[in-house]
This record gives sequence, structure tokens and C-alpha cells, in this order.
Amino acid sequence: MACAMFSEKVSLMKMLSHPNIVNLIEVIDDPNSDKFYMVLEYVEGKIVWDKGLGEATCRKYLRDIISGVMYLHSHNIIHSDIKPDNLLVTSTGNVKIGDFSVSQIFEDDDDMLRRSPGTPVFTAPECCQGSAYHGRASDTWAVGVTLYCMITGRYPFLGETLQETYDKIVNDPADIPSNVSPQLVDLLERLLCKDPGDRITLEAAAAHPWVAGDEGPVPEYMCRCGFGRRKRNGSQEAVQ
Repeated sequence: MACAMFSEKVSLMKMLSHPNIVNLIEVIDDPNSDKFYMVLEYVEGKIVWDKGLGEATCRKYLRDIISGVMYLHSHNIIHSDIKPDNLLVTSTGNVKIGDFSVSQIFEDDDDMLRRSPGTPVFTAPECCQGSAYHGRASDTWAVGVTLYCMITGRYPFLGETLQETYDKIVNDPADIPSNVSPQLVDLLERLLCKDPGDRITLEAAAAHPWVAGDEGPVPEYMCRCGFGRRKRNGSQEAVQ
């Protein structure tokens, strides 16, 4: 079962091609063990966020993140571990999303999942309860936490224990600094909405005034792999 799921994930990842996704180049099956080795695109740098970044830089990075995550969702992939440490920066300043080790695939349009996402401080409130949750909404929450980290240089919800961290995620409002622009405050509050049903979607975030800035809404990436076309036609053909 695990091998079949891994093969399915690899097949889909091989098909992915997006400027904000670390591309999978090759998978090597070691004949002397039960291990697989994934050869990924090399990207030079990472986001250094511990001292906070300016709004202009955060806007640029967030546009890339939103574009990449929307692309993944359009291919039925929930990343499940969006965070600054999994975001790489090219020499030209473009962000690429990496580390798909805990990503999950959903079928048709049903993104209900049960396995907990990757990193506790980026976990959505609904995922702290141990029940099923919508993967796209949980990724969106993690995008919001990532934006908060980039802006402030700290986590919005962090306790001394795992349970205390979860309690803060579920119950405490995010402490947004007073020097943050009103539009960004609005976006953060919408991304970090405790109720996944009321949380802003990534598609809506892509058109949010703070994200759009002078460039306009984040455009939908036109994929050439055919997966999106099959989804729109209502057919889930097997990935070859």
C-alpha cells in the first residue's frame, strides 16, 4: 500500500512543471535496498526570515508561494508542510516550494484528509482536533503562518509544549504588530481565520489588494500536462 502511494506521488510529481515548484528530475530505485532516491532541481538559497522582512519583499515571495500552492491544489496535491524552511530562493529571487515528503494526494474534488500535517507551529486549528479536515484550507492556513513569520520574524502561536502550542493555535488570536499596513492586517486575519469554512481561499487571496499591489492578481498558471484539462472535463484518467 505504501509503495503504491509512493509510486502514485512520484508519477504525479514527475508531471509537475511550475516556476515556483522544485522540480523532480529523477527517481533512483536502489536494487540493494528498499530505498528510493529522489533527484531534485538544485536551488541556491532559502528565505532568511528570523529578523522579519519588509512588506515589499514579503509580497513578492507570497505571490510566488500562492501561485505554486494553487498549482499543486489544481493537481490534487496537498503539500501539508508549507513553511519558510521549505521555501527555496533562486539567484533571481524567485521562490520555489520544496520538500514533498509529507504531501498528500486527494481524489476527484474531495480534499478531506485525516493524517496530520507536517510541522506543529504551522498546523491549522482544525488539524489540532484529530478529526478529518480539508487539505486546501489547511495549506492556506500554513501560507498565512508563513506570511506572519516573514513579516514579524516570529511564530504567531508557540507554546512551551506541543499541547500548549495547539491550544494557542485553536484559541488565541494572532498578535499582529501595529506597524503592519491595514491591508496586510486584513489579509493576515483572513488567512489565519480559525474557522476553515470562513477562511479566505488561495484564489481569493491571489486577488486580495495587498497581494495584487501594483501588479494585479496572481495569475493562474496554465499547465500543459493535461491533468487540469482532465479535471475540468470530469475525468480522472490514470497518470502514466
